[in-house]
Amino acid sequence: MIRLAQAVVVEGKYDKKTLENIIDAYIITTDGFGIFKDKEKCDLIRSLSQKNGIIVMTDSDSAGAVIRSYLKNICKDGSIINVYIPQILGKEKRKTSFGKEGLLGVEGMTADIIKQALVNSGVSEFKEIKVKKKITKTDLYKIGLSGSNNSSDLRKRLSVFLGLPSNLSANAFLDAVNAVYGYDRFFEEWKKWEQEADKS
Repeated sequence: MIRLAQAVVVEGKYDKKTLENIIDAYIITTDGFGIFKDKEKCDLIRSLSQKNGIIVMTDSDSAGAVIRSYLKNICKDGSIINVYIPQILGKEKRKTSFGKEGLLGVEGMTADIIKQALVNSGVSEFKEIKVKKKITKTDLYKIGLSGSNNSSDLRKRLSVFLGLPSNLSANAFLDAVNAVYGYDRFFEEWKKWEQEADKS
């Protein structure tokens, strides 16, 4: 398993499923071209690129190139590593017919091909990243960030303090803070935010 500090952006859920067996990282999907109309997800990806950086791994067809270009445009102030999979003719086992360009997507790549693509793009598979303890929904509930009448407002204010998008749902907020901060650092920042809020 390759541990990565950066979040990894792929196109679809099957791409994500393939990578989950190969890498230990926060993986987010664009849902194909759905990213073009999803402001919340765009804001999250932009924020991730500015915090720890993102790795973009789209399919090697023209649609993948369009999505890659769009991500580059919305993350101008962030750090992006583009990982390119090879153009291999074929179709994934779950599909009944070939895609428009007849190429395998990320989901159809073997672990060895994915690892080599990462290495070729300058991502070291040997870098050990400390696995962060995960924040849970229960943790958010205990500190009032979910389950109460003003939870949404508190999350918005804390998101601004943390430099995250202010329009995240409870689930998206949970994913974001786990990806960017991890358990210990999140609660350190939360305590700072509470102290500042008490002063104002």
